[in-house]
Amino acid sequence: MKATTILGALAACASLLVPAALFADAMASPTPTPAPTVPELASENAFVNALTSDLQKRFATTSAAAAAGYFRYNNEDKTGAISWVNTSYWKSDPQHPGQLWYDVKGRLIGCDLTLPKADSAVAPTLWGVSATRWGTIGQHVHFGVNQPNGSVMYGGYGSKTAAKFGVSLDNPTAADVVKIGKAKAISDVAFVFQYPAIWDLQVWLVPNPNGPFAEHNPNVIPSKNAESM
Repeated sequence: MKATTILGALAACASLLVPAALFADAMASPTPTPAPTVPELASENAFVNALTSDLQKRFATTSAAAAAGYFRYNNEDKTGAISWVNTSYWKSDPQHPGQLWYDVKGRLIGCDLTLPKADSAVAPTLWGVSATRWGTIGQHVHFGVNQPNGSVMYGGYGSKTAAKFGVSLDNPTAADVVKIGKAKAISDVAFVFQYPAIWDLQVWLVPNPNGPFAEHNPNVIPSKNAESM
């Protein structure tokens, strides 16, 4: 969903130079399904409470996230979240979320738990959470490019850009970032990684009157620099 620097080197971020249309071919909306039942809601509440307690203890700061192998990969989004990813955890469990979200002050506010679509043809039912809570995100690529002022420009591309420039979605490299014109030299590329096609469960780890699985949280106010996409 959302996401922060590579071990602190990405602390200052430049504006995202890649338009929203770049990712349009990678996103999909979940098929409407029945609302969770009362027993499901009870099990979901227990899951969210346990998840929140554990992650707030272990990943309360971005330093803790970095020490555990997470790194920032984008700007603050329209929900007020900056996402940190650990690409070892695309197949997540509650102790190892694929992504952690922090606000601009470094407060842990949420996470993504993910499951590669290659592992499941249908939305999963895991940890007592209804399958209706899971959305989908298509395969794409994210990268960061070091800027002369010490900041990082975050960007990415989807299948249309990959086909246009003849670059890889499965095994992207720094050379691919140069080839699409987003970096002048391979040495300027801070990171690049494949974001596989996944089932995605977004969970707020701070109180949300809209519910822990909602897209937005009115208690989290985006800064004036948040992305509009």
